[in-house]
Amino acid sequence: MCLGVPGRVVEVNGLVAVVDFWGTRRKVRLETVDQPVQPGDYVLVHVGFAIRRIPEEEIEETLAFYDFVVRAAAGDLMGGDVQGEIEAARGD
Repeated sequence: MCLGVPGRVVEVNGLVAVVDFWGTRRKVRLETVDQPVQPGDYVLVHVGFAIRRIPEEEIEETLAFYDFVVRAAAGDLMGGDVQGEIEAARGD
């Protein structure tokens, strides 16, 4: 199973965006995203590519779902690693 990760767009320069994932910023390619994005938008990212702009009315639910999935997988080695990264980025 592949997992896309939601993040908030901070900056857009052509076909590259800087996206914030719980305090960690990464450059993301925009060639495959389904709609134009701008700073403040949320996107779903998979292997370095934004694949979908998350509609504003879905952002809260999407972030809550992702948090639930990561916490539910805490006993799993990979899930625990992802949770550790999120907590480190938040300063928890």
